[in-house]
Amino acid sequence: MSDVLTFTDENFQAEVLQSKEPVLVDFWAVWCMPCRAIAPVVDQLATEFKGRAKVGKLNVDENIQVASRYGIRSIPTLLIFKDGKPVDQIIGVQPKAKLAEALERAIG
Repeated sequence: MSDVLTFTDENFQAEVLQSKEPVLVDFWAVWCMPCRAIAPVVDQLATEFKGRAKVGKLNVDENIQVASRYGIRSIPTLLIFKDGKPVDQIIGVQPKAKLAEALERAIG
């Protein structure tokens, strides 16, 4: 079973913005091939950072409010939130090490 959370317009406030720990949000869509390519990396990060950070996905086709609020224009876009604010943004498929490094910075 995956440790990746599912974020939606409905739970974004509670799960991401009010989270006590940093949160990595993968903005994706079913039809997006690069999103599928990065999915295994997101799964690995969710497992490795469990207990220190939240890692989850938000489907931009199903959750238009959150995607538009953060100006998501190309996917995959990964935002890292800390204390309810985006502190880092990574666009496109990137190496796992780069994503882990960004998450470590947010954890402090």
